Amino acid sequence: MRVLMITPGTRGDVAPMAGLAAKLGTHGFEVSIAANMEYAPLVTHAGATFHELPGSMDELVNPAAPGQKAGAKKLRWYMRELQAYFESAATGTLRAAEQGAEVIMANSVAPFAYDVAEALQIPVIGAHLQPSVPSGAYAPMVLGTARNFGAVGNKLLGSLIGASKAPYDPPVNRLRSELGLPPRSRPASERQRRSKDAPILHGFSPLLVPRPKDWRPAMSTCGYWWPQHDSDWTAPTELLDFLADGPPPVYLGFGSTAAMDADFMHEVATRSDRRFILQGAPGINEPNILGIGGTDHQWLFPQMAAVIHHAGAGTTASGLRAGVPTISVPIFTDQPFWAARVHALGAGVEPIKYKELSVERLLAAIDQTLATDKYAVRAAHLAKQLEAEEDSSLPVIRALHQLTTAR
Repeated sequence: MRVLMITPGTRGDVAPMAGLAAKLGTHGFEVSIAANMEYAPLVTHAGATFHELPGSMDELVNPAAPGQKAGAKKLRWYMRELQAYFESAATGTLRAAEQGAEVIMANSVAPFAYDVAEALQIPVIGAHLQPSVPSGAYAPMVLGTARNFGAVGNKLLGSLIGASKAPYDPPVNRLRSELGLPPRSRPASERQRRSKDAPILHGFSPLLVPRPKDWRPAMSTCGYWWPQHDSDWTAPTELLDFLADGPPPVYLGFGSTAAMDADFMHEVATRSDRRFILQGAPGINEPNILGIGGTDHQWLFPQMAAVIHHAGAGTTASGLRAGVPTISVPIFTDQPFWAARVHALGAGVEPIKYKELSVERLLAAIDQTLATDKYAVRAAHLAKQLEAEEDSSLPVIRALHQLTTAR
């Protein structure tokens, strides 16, 4: 079976799907992945075929400086650039699908994949890395808040936001016109899919998000789609020497967001009496501080005393899998949600909002985390529970076969 995955976004959006693709490949599926060019090696290493989605999200996930909030001018620029990005992604999705596919798997920010699939008569499965369908169990991810508005409020807000304008609406409308499809808005298409109980699979653990009671029958959680370990990657000698030269350090890094500048991270590390690894600050090599570039979180995180990050879905999962405490500094969209879940499960201290971040607040959170064993104990327990879960590719395989046999 030929499966095409549509994955606009950053590395955190692509890596889990590449890991899933590698698993599907061992079961005889032919998988291709449409993503931005910088992730081509990630895709091909997983044994999948790469299709390019033009553009890059990297410049669109850099927020204001720590402790500050983006202004109105910055937000207007962001929305313009985001729409342009999705216009390119929609065009790339059509090109990829025209190469041939029997099933399309689309992430939550690729609604145009459904319009392409409709025109080419290809079935679609939603493949989401965060809970995005309106529900009473959580507030809409786009709000960028962990606040709970109650069951009625959460679902009402989700429905209202889902019906409002979004940056991928213009490319949806354009594609439908170009492909000769009848005019239909993205919200109307989503309502139609809900009425038909269209399947949506979620690549996260029910430990983090128990299945909401108001989800449709065809919506399910599969467990985490873990990124594939890069067997060609080897840790630099400098990093190995640092890890061997003392107690487990604290990891500080913000992944694709590039939110934390090197000077801020360095000040945190120098004012603490802990050892630190600073991802995104290569070139720093001091007795208790090492700056590094890109690394394999699956390899590195289990060797840490604690991990500090932005609580992106993938990085959060890697920290939980490693069984070490998390200190979350969420910035936007789904990050506050994941940060709140980690704290609620006892694997980390109360999150620090990015707009309230300071060196002093972060140092206090580090001390609180490492001054007691409860966070480490709880994190280790969650890691064991995650390890015991069913192979997360199996529910996907069952859904793919069910979808194609039902046609």
